[in-house]
Amino acid sequence: MARRTEEEDVQIEELIDDGARDGSIGVVVDKEPECLAPPANFAMVDFGIYRSGLPEPANFSYLDSLGIRTIVYLCPEPYPEANAAFVQERGIRLCQFGIDGTKGPFANISKDTMMRALTVILDVRNHPVLIHCKRGKHRTGCVVGCFRKLQSWCLASVFDEYQRHAAAKTRVSDLRFIEAFDVSCMSHCFLGAIYRYHGFGSKARRLSYQPHSSS
Repeated sequence: MARRTEEEDVQIEELIDDGARDGSIGVVVDKEPECLAPPANFAMVDFGIYRSGLPEPANFSYLDSLGIRTIVYLCPEPYPEANAAFVQERGIRLCQFGIDGTKGPFANISKDTMMRALTVILDVRNHPVLIHCKRGKHRTGCVVGCFRKLQSWCLASVFDEYQRHAAAKTRVSDLRFIEAFDVSCMSHCFLGAIYRYHGFGSKARRLSYQPHSSS
């Protein structure tokens, strides 16, 4: 079989280039798969419930992959512009519960704010839901800790999870707040959202609404 000369090779390359420019020859370009990066301190809390620090624009594709429907934002500051544009474009519901990130000796969290945040998280119609503050440590840890108490976790396990995410930044005031939080108060929330478990796994979970009666 005769070998092509160097001149023939050059002519073939020119024909391919011309065809690519005028569209007569399709050129397939391999694209690198998109890298999905989760937000800092990200973790799955339960089926359809996630926690993290403040998502950066580089994390938006990852949130898209989760199909996030609701974001529970725990900081009092306005939502960052890029994040606000993202949730608006995606039709994500943003629920803000401004909790001060004080480092004082007592957790500056009102019971009413905690109950309202938990009511949003408990409602499966809001799932998948992402809970986050700035770094996903203290405020997020308190909310998740109270959620775990609703799941009847023992305090040792609740505190262990909090400390894993807070690392060296563990605050005793947060642990005291979680310990003192009375889960029975949730029965007095609007619509009485109760997160019930019958067995294990997502299919064993049921949300029931029991309007609170004053009688």
